[in-house]
Amino acid sequence: MKTSDTPHYENVPFEIPENWVWTTLGNIGIWQSGGTPSRSNKSYYGGNIPWLKTGDLNDGLITNIPEGITEEAVTNSSAKINPTGSVLMAMYGATIGKLGILTFPATTNQACCACIEYYAITQYYLFYFLLSHRDIFIAKGGGGAQPNISKEIIVNTAIPLPPLPEQERIIIEIERWFAFIDEIEQNKTDLQFIIKKTKSKILDLAIHGKLVPQDPNDEPASELLKRINPSAKITCDNAHYTFKVPTGWIMCKLGEICALENGYAFSSDDYKQQGIPLVRISNISDNTINLNGCVFVKKEVDDRFIVKNGDLLIALSGATTGKMGVYENENIAYLNQRVGNLKIKKNVLLPEYRNYYMFSQIEKILKLAYGGAQPNISSKIICELQFLLPPLMEQKRIVQKIEELYSYFDNIQKALEA
Repeated sequence: MKTSDTPHYENVPFEIPENWVWTTLGNIGIWQSGGTPSRSNKSYYGGNIPWLKTGDLNDGLITNIPEGITEEAVTNSSAKINPTGSVLMAMYGATIGKLGILTFPATTNQACCACIEYYAITQYYLFYFLLSHRDIFIAKGGGGAQPNISKEIIVNTAIPLPPLPEQERIIIEIERWFAFIDEIEQNKTDLQFIIKKTKSKILDLAIHGKLVPQDPNDEPASELLKRINPSAKITCDNAHYTFKVPTGWIMCKLGEICALENGYAFSSDDYKQQGIPLVRISNISDNTINLNGCVFVKKEVDDRFIVKNGDLLIALSGATTGKMGVYENENIAYLNQRVGNLKIKKNVLLPEYRNYYMFSQIEKILKLAYGGAQPNISSKIICELQFLLPPLMEQKRIVQKIEELYSYFDNIQKALEA
């Protein structure tokens, strides 16, 4: 190995300890690139010699290479067998800088460079150096349609080289920190799952009257129902249910307090590049309405097909059956067929409480869907859902508490994703 206390250029990238040296990747190992045997010769492929392409690199140990070539292919092409332990790096395209360490002998295509022998360096120190240098290799590859680096760029890259015992200590420390980072990432994933489950539990407590205390001074929910239907059958007998109906609450059917309006059967001929956005099933996602990529219509339709800010929409068919989203836009939209708009009857239900209650019922709605691979659910079935209705003032307290708790968990979620 040829090393030097001064690199092959004037400006040292950074100062190194006295017992380290600056050298180049070409001085610490033997590097070679691979090749692709002619695809037109079928006898070159299907052999038992693994042939790695850059898409097989995984930034870790290579334990599986799907494609193989024959000895004839190796003899008649630039493909070369790299020994176990070789460090591989991608040189072309979107995978520039991707790495791998062979756990068995293998060939590679020409887009991959391999270090097959090491001088005064361990394979893992080299691996972690290349990993830390990835952004630099990508920058050297340029930004064209097919960026690439050459073997010459790799072998002329400067590397700070510590003594072998120190390399081993550095590797141990790197892997300790990587394990710590992996543990943090797993803890983040676990915490995100806990947050999701906690939010679900908050909704469950809310709709069963266990999130905030009842106030005997609140106007009972039975009076709310009488505003819509003076002859409505009031059900608050706990004997009918497996849980206790809270004081002042009543059990009713969703259809008694809400109407589910279906959308209009627009034709694809109605779709335009501009006009009024059309909410289709595909626009319902994660409790919201996403208009990115939506179609537009200019056709005038009845007002009942107009979607307004705050409306709660439900997918009634397809793979997203039962999914719901709140339309949050000051501009109106139109409602397509097989999407329902759940509208409140009179002043008996807060829109926010309606939304939270219905979000808690998604799994129940999915179980009621029918139709196999393309499930459907009818407006009638949804309107038959039981709805535990609290007094209006308690609805306000519940919504306030839910939003207070959700805000707390949302802030944690944002911190985890930062």
